[in-house]
Amino acid sequence: QVQLVESGGRLVQAGGSLRLSCAASGRTSRGATMGWFRQAPGKEREFVAAIGWSGSITLYADPVKGRFTISIDNAKSTVYLQMNSLKPEDTAVYYCAAQFNGRFNDASAYDYWGQGTQVTVSS
Repeated sequence: QVQLVESGGRLVQAGGSLRLSCAASGRTSRGATMGWFRQAPGKEREFVAAIGWSGSITLYADPVKGRFTISIDNAKSTVYLQMNSLKPEDTAVYYCAAQFNGRFNDASAYDYWGQGTQVTVSS
């Protein structure tokens, strides 16, 4: 098992920045693909960004390209999502997830999920 704990979500004004963190523990997460997904009220969960454990491969959803940056600190087994130029439409619960064999942007490929952290962007 891999345990994932997200933190960093809060209320922020449009145009502001936030950094989300996801701490991984349990079964060695080395080699995992780590992803961030989000779910807004009344909407399906959607892919945001993902990164390979080495940090050399990343993938972003079109709505966040150029504004969000995913990174990983292997020594701390922690994944970050730096979110800049936030918009009200970024408001959602953000989930961290881990998987070992599947497409980066496919939610069904992820085996482990955190509890989520709320990000609210006011206009």
